[in-house]
Amino acid sequence: MNITIIVGDKLPSIKYGGVQRVAWCLGKELSQRGHRVTFLASKGSSCPFARVVERNPDMPLEAQIPSDTDITHFHVPVPEGFEKPHIRTIHGNGIPRTPDRNLVFVSRNHASRFGCESFVYNGLDWDEYGPVDLGLNRLRYHFLGKAAWRVKNVKGAIDTVLRLPDGELDVLGGYRLNFKMGFRFTWSPRIHFHGMVDDAKKRTVILRSKGLVFPVTWHEPFGLAITESLYMGAPVFGTPYGSLPELVPPEVGFLTNSEPEMAERMKSANSFSPRTCHEYARDMFNSGVMAEAYLKKYETVLNGEALNRQAPRVIDISRNLTWIKE
Repeated sequence: MNITIIVGDKLPSIKYGGVQRVAWCLGKELSQRGHRVTFLASKGSSCPFARVVERNPDMPLEAQIPSDTDITHFHVPVPEGFEKPHIRTIHGNGIPRTPDRNLVFVSRNHASRFGCESFVYNGLDWDEYGPVDLGLNRLRYHFLGKAAWRVKNVKGAIDTVLRLPDGELDVLGGYRLNFKMGFRFTWSPRIHFHGMVDDAKKRTVILRSKGLVFPVTWHEPFGLAITESLYMGAPVFGTPYGSLPELVPPEVGFLTNSEPEMAERMKSANSFSPRTCHEYARDMFNSGVMAEAYLKKYETVLNGEALNRQAPRVIDISRNLTWIKE
């Protein structure tokens, strides 16, 4: 099968690049299974296992899709009126302006909040993460995400860790001084900021972490931070919103919207097994499982069937999810 995957940025991703990372791992897995993969991506992109077409922002997107494509997989908006076989993966909580029944969401909760059924969990190529030493001493906690984005609630993560007598937190994806949230300066020497990190730094920190502190105050569609942390043996302490109840069973984490309750449970973070966390993420959220699921979606569309019974509509995008301080 000739599959064209369209992303909105440069490949490969150097630092975070969640959407690009998922698309890259999918393309790699599909290529290894004998499919011909083409990436339509931003200028400067390169890939050793797939054909790359540099996206020209001055040309219509549909005119740049290779003519030998059997199915197009969009990770960007689908051009209006595009009728060739395609699917689109929705990674955020926005809804397309034009109805399309061939949408794929990234968790069951994500799909249901838009009145749809079709979803595929994000998977990663864990071989790219290198060997995982699950026997390292775990001394701090970590936060992983775009800290400047208020719904990620880095402040809640910081305040929770500071409730612990000797708690320390590594913030991956944020800075001590931040003007994007009005004005925020975190004075405590127990909070360590690393900015936007590459894979090597991320791996080094998480392999020594007692757990991911993830008190998001929105319906998280998926959350690569969750699966990456679990893969490296760190349990998840998060809120019960969006995909989290699906992704974080009690064996690998604890969910609550109460800061005191989260801090209390984090005191016994060592009761979670790093190996259980690792094996769960390894088996559930790998690129092979993801590719198999997407191939079934492609076949459905190529057979002339729609992925969802109806076009998406807003069911629930609650914006005032609670985080209880006391």
